[in-house]
Amino acid sequence: MPPISRRDLLSSGLALSASSLLARSAWARTAAAFADATNAAALPAVAPREQLLFDFGWKFTFGHGSDPAKDLGFGVDQGDFAKTGDFKFAKSGYDDSKWRSLNLPHDWGVELPLVHDDELMSHGYKPLGRRYPETSVGWYRREFEVPAADKGRRTWVEFDGAFRSVIVFVNGCFIGRNDNGYAPFRFDLTDFLAYGEKNYIVLRVDASFGDGWFYEGAGIYRHVWLTKMDAVHLGNYDSWIRPTLNGNAATLALATTVKNDSAAPANAKVTWKILDPSGKQVATAEAAAQSIAADGSANYTATAKLSAPALWSVDTPNLYTAIVRVEADGKTLDAEKVTFGMRTAQFTADKGFFLNGKPLKIQGTCNHQDHAGVGAALPDSLQWFRLAVLREMGGNAVRTSHNMPTPEWVEACDRMGMMMMCETRQMSSNPEGMAQLEEMVKRYRNSPSIILWGIGNEEWQLQNTMSEQGARIGADMVRRCHELDPTRVVSAAVNGDNEKGVSTALDIIGFNYNLKFPDKYHAGHPKMACYGSETSSAIGTRGIYTTDKLRNWVNSYDGVVPWGETAEEWWKFYGTRDWLAGGFAWTGFDYRGEPTPYKWPSINSQFGIVDMCGFPKDNYFYYKAWWGKEPSLHLFPHWNWEGRDGEEVKVWVYANTDEVELFVNGKSQGSQKVPQLGHVEWKVRYEPGSIEARGSKGGKVILTEKRETTGAPSQIRLTPDRTTINADGEDVAVIKVEALDKEGRFVPTADNQLSFSVSGEGRLIGVGNGDPNCQESDKDPKRSLFNGLAQIIVQCTKHAGDIQVEASRDPKAEDRAELMPAKLTITTRQVELRPAVPVTGAHE
Repeated sequence: MPPISRRDLLSSGLALSASSLLARSAWARTAAAFADATNAAALPAVAPREQLLFDFGWKFTFGHGSDPAKDLGFGVDQGDFAKTGDFKFAKSGYDDSKWRSLNLPHDWGVELPLVHDDELMSHGYKPLGRRYPETSVGWYRREFEVPAADKGRRTWVEFDGAFRSVIVFVNGCFIGRNDNGYAPFRFDLTDFLAYGEKNYIVLRVDASFGDGWFYEGAGIYRHVWLTKMDAVHLGNYDSWIRPTLNGNAATLALATTVKNDSAAPANAKVTWKILDPSGKQVATAEAAAQSIAADGSANYTATAKLSAPALWSVDTPNLYTAIVRVEADGKTLDAEKVTFGMRTAQFTADKGFFLNGKPLKIQGTCNHQDHAGVGAALPDSLQWFRLAVLREMGGNAVRTSHNMPTPEWVEACDRMGMMMMCETRQMSSNPEGMAQLEEMVKRYRNSPSIILWGIGNEEWQLQNTMSEQGARIGADMVRRCHELDPTRVVSAAVNGDNEKGVSTALDIIGFNYNLKFPDKYHAGHPKMACYGSETSSAIGTRGIYTTDKLRNWVNSYDGVVPWGETAEEWWKFYGTRDWLAGGFAWTGFDYRGEPTPYKWPSINSQFGIVDMCGFPKDNYFYYKAWWGKEPSLHLFPHWNWEGRDGEEVKVWVYANTDEVELFVNGKSQGSQKVPQLGHVEWKVRYEPGSIEARGSKGGKVILTEKRETTGAPSQIRLTPDRTTINADGEDVAVIKVEALDKEGRFVPTADNQLSFSVSGEGRLIGVGNGDPNCQESDKDPKRSLFNGLAQIIVQCTKHAGDIQVEASRDPKAEDRAELMPAKLTITTRQVELRPAVPVTGAHE
């Protein structure tokens, strides 16, 4: 079967119906962008460089944080590092037959049972840390071959991120270590490889210490690569393109660094080829040859000019490509592909934010990086799924809270037109903090989606008691950002008045909550641009309309923590002041850890505008009404209130129409004008039947929405985000599970326990239901519905064919409900696979 094309993917169809989570336009846009990205990623690295995906064919076992005998004998006699090549677990003949086979990315933290230990509350009650040595250390091992022809090249193993302290061994030799959980790291393996033979790589990953105060996972949760290049090659993340727009033309400043890792001097030049969004060559440039000393490097610069550049924006995310080549004696030694966009982004003190010279409010959300079912180990397509959920809401920006993001999240923003505040984890000018910052800026400075760098979040000491130190630390970090990238402003998220400490070093001022401060600050500092770096902290439990502290539930109307604001309160503030650039709501998605406002048995936050699965809460539709561009109307609550006949029920509508009229069983309850950036509400007596809202514009009804009293759950419905996925061993289908009554109506109170089976060319990798108090396993093939919904995530194999998914009543369920099972077929189609390190031996 020929490889699937972008056109094939779009024409294959998305499983969309009236019950789908997102509108057709949002999924079509997501599918198109994802197809572009996967097609681009499937191509080999620009020859002669090779970049091979190193995710498949690993084996895993637990080690131990305090008992060497249970930790592969590592550290038994303190002599482990005495002689090079002594580590037997990284050599041929070591018996790993009892280790578990798996592919990366992998988060073993999400697989662990929950533990009621209040010291673990912020991290999601998972047994990780020094007090849990038996589940805090993991070992990964893989066999691979290196062709004899690779002699003379440089071979690197590159990690996009692992949590957290990693020690790498190859062929019995200690290679190096890394001690942060978010920045990428790499090691040159050239001298340690056996060419034309089998090689062995082993990693010890220790998650005993954390970097943050939220769920962070454990293990190799991002991609790993094996990269091969000439001894004379481009420096890592050293190529940058800086466009300057002037009318209907653009000048590109081009730069890179070439390194010479050979024993002899080299004479090399650099060329650039610029491709427009359609792939057409539109410019070239060349930097003259230089002599590069052995073990030395040289910097190269050039310029190129373009006419009528296609700008990157949130509506038209046009991306250009630069092919950068190192040449010597007419031969290409190394090359890489760099994507970039052309746009202007300006924060002003009096008129807010401008993109390409036009005012634009930042309508953003803060987000951690975990998802239901998979923890921190998100397949690439799940990153796109999450971004599409936020975009359909009307969001145009995300903040990476509080760490350097995974590359796929940034690429998705680049290709989908989502702006980003890119934030480092450690706010410090110490060597580690600066190294993390530098790696982040260098890696992502060509991404047009990024509009500002964030150097820290709520650093209490550096804002207050250590304010002098904070000012110096902040100044050093800001200065380094400007040195590496003079095109973007630098900020931090500050929960205070921004009058001292790190704030004095920032280019623009970010406020976390505290609506009492921005007006006063603006009056005293009229030349400083301001925005909401973290706002709202509204809370709510999806599908719940009465706060119940015994069940750890929060109503969906107006829940908020003491330091925060409701969605309406913060957006009425930031959305009506021209001088404020907009802001980022806390949070887009619910996330593990920081259970708020309740503790155990709650295991995740309730801050999300959507739940852990991405199912919208009612607040989602407030944002959709006032952030979106289309007419919108959302009516709540549901109308299943058995035993409450005659009781008063609050009925709310989020809409951007002129007026809304409410009907109860066909009887009008009156019409109300919709206040700007607000909502309308009624109090009505409950009687079974239906409620209906009719939204009018210009005196004409343009939108209606109805909620009906349903019957008991009778059947299951499965709705995938896509009916066709790539047969690449990586892609996933995200499947919504719903309970319906006999008439096919969604039952919003259903809590049935379901079982799932997956067969054919796929496997189940995670389940969830969005319940912040649910302690069922994320990995078992069963889940209870929460207010009518659950989610399953199915991953493909590398073989084209069908995946059969079935959902049915769990035979062990205590309820006696009769539910008609549901079946679904996902088609996987052959694609051009990303070049990968071949899997050998028992892993075939």
